[in-house]
Amino acid sequence: MTYIKLDRKDHVAQLTIDRPEGLNALNKEMLQELSATLLQLAGDGQVRALIITGAGEKAFVAGADIAEMADMDRNEAEIFARFGNRVMNQVSSFPVPVIAAVNGFALGGGFELALACDLRIASTKASFAFPETGLGITPGFGGTQRLARLAGPMIALDLIMTGKRIRAGEARELGIVLEVTEEKELLERAWEIAGLITQKAPVAVREAKRSIKEGLDLTLMEGLALEESCFGRCFDTEDQKNAMSAFLKKEKIGGFKGE
Repeated sequence: MTYIKLDRKDHVAQLTIDRPEGLNALNKEMLQELSATLLQLAGDGQVRALIITGAGEKAFVAGADIAEMADMDRNEAEIFARFGNRVMNQVSSFPVPVIAAVNGFALGGGFELALACDLRIASTKASFAFPETGLGITPGFGGTQRLARLAGPMIALDLIMTGKRIRAGEARELGIVLEVTEEKELLERAWEIAGLITQKAPVAVREAKRSIKEGLDLTLMEGLALEESCFGRCFDTEDQKNAMSAFLKKEKIGGFKGE
């Protein structure tokens, strides 16, 4: 891989967008590598949490590559957006929790990548913006949809139509970011959260994510039916049997196998 660096420890994987000389801006080749890496990791049963971050001190991902987009016609632009959305959907639908560790600029496509993750933590140096309308375009990798669903349509309209940049603290106040840390503590905190997740029953975590994410697109009654199914699925596992047995016997749970 040219632009993707992958590190693993225990049941956690860290995927780093590694193009710091270009502020980690997303081009077609990088999106292809990101897609391939996500596909590989999604099929790895040993991975129970994924962290996504950017290389260097300046940027998480500073948008899509403008030089690559500048001469596109309408058809080429729609194909590019469709591919970008497919990759963002791979992040959003990834079978285990995905944590964005936002270490700098998260602009345009970078903001969209962060929004596709399940949890977002940011350093005090992080900032978020959709500058697209100042370049004659709209967000194209899910920004109009995910931000409106997360923070509400008024916040999405404000940020996208004005293109204004917000700092990490304001993003937290708006519910876009979960936590803000000092820059040097960002990845340590991301790994700490990932570690807490991996200590829980893997099937239960996956089913909880599925119930919440898929339920958002359903009516309340449909969502409750989905929750019932996810709840029931957990009772197929040895982890549920062993954990509840240990609880009733007042014994320590000896870890989860994911089965």
